[in-house]
Amino acid sequence: LAEIPMRESAPAFWMPFTNNRAFQRQPKLLNKAAGMYYADTSGRTILDASAGLWCSNAGHGHPYITEAVVDAAKRLDYVPSFNYSHPTAFEFADKLVEEVSPPGSDLDHVFFTLCGSTAVDSSLKIALAYWRAKGMPSKTRFVGREGGFHGVGFGGMSVGGMPNNRRAFSAALLPGTDHLPVTHDLEHQAFSKGQPKWGAHLADELENIVALHDASNIAAVIVEPVAGSIGVYVPPAGYLERLREICTKHDILLIFDEVITAFGRVGTPTAAEYFGVAPDMITMAKGLTNAAVPAGAVMAHKDIYQTIMDSANPSSIEFFHGYTYSAHPLACAAGIATLEVYRELGLYDRYKELGQYFQEAAHSLSDHPHVVDVRNLGFMA
Repeated sequence: LAEIPMRESAPAFWMPFTNNRAFQRQPKLLNKAAGMYYADTSGRTILDASAGLWCSNAGHGHPYITEAVVDAAKRLDYVPSFNYSHPTAFEFADKLVEEVSPPGSDLDHVFFTLCGSTAVDSSLKIALAYWRAKGMPSKTRFVGREGGFHGVGFGGMSVGGMPNNRRAFSAALLPGTDHLPVTHDLEHQAFSKGQPKWGAHLADELENIVALHDASNIAAVIVEPVAGSIGVYVPPAGYLERLREICTKHDILLIFDEVITAFGRVGTPTAAEYFGVAPDMITMAKGLTNAAVPAGAVMAHKDIYQTIMDSANPSSIEFFHGYTYSAHPLACAAGIATLEVYRELGLYDRYKELGQYFQEAAHSLSDHPHVVDVRNLGFMA
């Protein structure tokens, strides 16, 4: 266990999503990062082709973000968001609405969480609270999608469609969930550049789910605009538009999980803006702070926020939910600095400019004898 502190038993650190025994036999330890590169403990430089876990969108160790976090830690290391707050939280929320919320979407309220998983679970609870506030408490069911990844909370696993993530916890998942079919079909979509032309009709399965359970019992549909963890499944042309149409028709909330796709991954602040489809909520994390400090957020439609506010007794808490580290001062400082870096770098425009080059580079592998498909959109492939 070279480079790992020795113990008589196994190392104390129980690693997530990792074969711990194999790692202990052959550790891969990184101890430095700058720009697009990591360095391991032997000094070898490694290209970070996936930006960490899709999260270091402006590269590692950007000095402006680092300085903002250090300054925040010196000034105010922590303040609870339960009945107290700090100015940076309100500033960060305002900047997100101004710079990230899709134009004309009215997504103008931000609920801060800790990460993508907690953002998803928060969005599901917001949906339930909203329908209860509207006097429609029977709307409790959720619809996810096969192959979807929505984090590892019990809500996210329930609406998610990753079999390995669900298997051991199956008996404890939310009972009122259904799943749309996966949108990828190798026979009809192989080697598509951008959105496949085939597959919009797959959204119509939502009509069958509504017919089975009735819209009066369905709270929300949640999907990744571009499915990331399953292997970059780009939505067929017209698919997301059809989901929006069906949700509006049946008075069902539409949630876009943009933990991966937000902050430039497809060339715009959100995939919702790229596709021109406005959801009722957007979950985000990862690029929210350039991964410098863990953070997540739910961006919600003004009607959702106002309905929950108006239904509560004026002297009571409107929404009994939150986290010890919601709107943590360091996370908010990192987030504000990150947005400024994205703006100064012209990150979204650069992604647009390089997207075509990236597409051609990815599809240059199409003739390789062992390649059966290449899928891409923006800086996802």
